[in-house]
Amino acid sequence: MTIDDELLNRVTWKIPNALALVGSRAGDERNAMTTSWITQLSMQPVLIGLGVDNEAVTHRLITQGGCFTVNLWDADDTRVFVKFSKPARDDGATLNDRPVRAATTGAPVFDEAIAWLDCAVRHTIDLGTHTLFVGEVVDAAVNRDDVRAASMSDTRMKYGGAKRHDRSGA
Repeated sequence: MTIDDELLNRVTWKIPNALALVGSRAGDERNAMTTSWITQLSMQPVLIGLGVDNEAVTHRLITQGGCFTVNLWDADDTRVFVKFSKPARDDGATLNDRPVRAATTGAPVFDEAIAWLDCAVRHTIDLGTHTLFVGEVVDAAVNRDDVRAASMSDTRMKYGGAKRHDRSGA
């Protein structure tokens, strides 16, 4: 049975997903990107799963650096996610003009994050278009306990479903 891509997209876009900025670092190169493919996978040890497009700068940095951060953001401040849909501009103290500092692993943590997780990669699984990075939480903090974390439903953004194909015939 073949499932129509449009239907598949409409259904998968209804899966409730957190929205966060993922920080990555390899050597002196840092980046952050918007993601909605994050979830907890284990309680002992605490493992976080992160799906990253194989072509993304973040994929290369996590692969080379062996770490990533998950920065949860205020649901009332979702405009930040648009700025991190492309590789970030790094001036040493900020990524895309947002203040960051090095977490325990060296990956960037955003000062404005309402909460964050610092993860050391323990497993890497190639799943086709994306890789599942499984990271063990090595550090974490809550900066604003009274604020709800952003999710995809707080925006008009959509990610997931079937790979979109060029329908122009080009």
